[in-house]
Amino acid sequence: MSTTITGHHVEVTDAIREAVNSKLAKLKKHFPDTANLQVILTVEKHGQSAEVITHYLGQDLTAKATADDLYQAIAEVTQKLNGLMLRQKEKVKSHHHKQPNLAEAV
Repeated sequence: MSTTITGHHVEVTDAIREAVNSKLAKLKKHFPDTANLQVILTVEKHGQSAEVITHYLGQDLTAKATADDLYQAIAEVTQKLNGLMLRQKEKVKSHHHKQPNLAEAV
């Protein structure tokens, strides 16, 4: 799995890169089918935001979080993406039940 980290109005330092990789390592562990993640970090006048875009099980998923602190926004966006990926995994999961054998039931 590859991770692309992009910064808008912010320089992506080694500390930020390490924070993003450590948070996303849990997602990579729980969802190994994820091909690549695109992380966009933005710093604006009134807030800082993190956005993650990925393709998982046939669906494009996007999660975005805004907070006063960039590290807090990274933590929130990983929680949101985790929920989205769990929901997508449940949608794709087969919910078929085994048919009862009528000959044995009699």
